[in-house]
Amino acid sequence: MNLLLETQRLLLEPVGEDELDLLHSILTDAYVRRYLCDDEILGVETVQEMLDESQRLFATEKVGIWLIKNKETQETIGFTCLWYFFGENQPQLGYALLPKATKKGFGSEAASRIMAYAFEELKYKYLIASCDRPNIESQKLAARIGMKMVEERLIDGKPTVFFRIDQK
Repeated sequence: MNLLLETQRLLLEPVGEDELDLLHSILTDAYVRRYLCDDEILGVETVQEMLDESQRLFATEKVGIWLIKNKETQETIGFTCLWYFFGENQPQLGYALLPKATKKGFGSEAASRIMAYAFEELKYKYLIASCDRPNIESQKLAARIGMKMVEERLIDGKPTVFFRIDQK
């Protein structure tokens, strides 16, 4: 199973052990952390734990964090993932884009590719994604890739919406 994934404009590469600083810089970007990290600035130790977990998950389940790279510029513009959130039985779809990469369709393109990977390669029957209620852009992305809102929960006192798509 090839873990390097491609789209027309993007390369999705599993985050490597030597990319701690790059992953940390994405996760601590003010735009990214606003919703993804509840505006908390994650320490290097926390991001190292995420990186270690991603390496373990890629080795055992073929899921984890993929860096999103623009093929044209070779620049890393964010990440996408299949990641365990909120104690679910199966990883959720997640993503984060740096501000300069928004409003260009990169998020939808990367999320669609990960969704296809989950259904075609991993044989998932469904895929879930969640986001904070105020994160309108992520809700729009979920709708663009065919997901439907199925639930809203309070998590740590914050309204969180859940989207789902079933394999066709």
